[in-house]
Amino acid sequence: MVNNNTDRTPLITRVILISVLAVTATAIGILLLGLIDPAKTNEFASILWFFTGLFVLRVVGQIIVALRPQQWLPPMDQWNFIPYPILLPIQLIFIAVMVWIDVSFTLNIGISTTRNAATGNFLITFSYVYVMAMVIRYTIRMYRQPGQRWFGGTIPIVFHIVLASYLYALGNFYVFG
Repeated sequence: MVNNNTDRTPLITRVILISVLAVTATAIGILLLGLIDPAKTNEFASILWFFTGLFVLRVVGQIIVALRPQQWLPPMDQWNFIPYPILLPIQLIFIAVMVWIDVSFTLNIGISTTRNAATGNFLITFSYVYVMAMVIRYTIRMYRQPGQRWFGGTIPIVFHIVLASYLYALGNFYVFG
């Protein structure tokens, strides 16, 4: 069903979304170019903390909109498919696990810093599938909602790409570290 609603994504949010994609791609590029050494867990932790920080910003933005809508952020209906009372605890669990992993890497302790090529290959493959699913989701949304092209409803898509990038980076550590 085609909905011709106009895109209600504020300019500042558009800039933030483009910036998030750009810095995410840059971080992955830094990883691929070998500028961060996966063998040095405390150095490698920086890329994991970076992706965690981006995801935390998304959750904070969503909380702000849920508590009191802002002119500079899009309305709540552009933030998620899952009802917010269910989504927020899931997001907080994700953040807790990510922080636990990040702290483990920072301190170079714990099971999460144990290299395992099979786990790494799974995470890398899963991250590819995850990103492709988001590309397909975006394509379908833009087809169904042409009036919201290019940014309407893209907040979850962009930040799922951030999560996929976190998994990709972690997978690289397990395979190449």
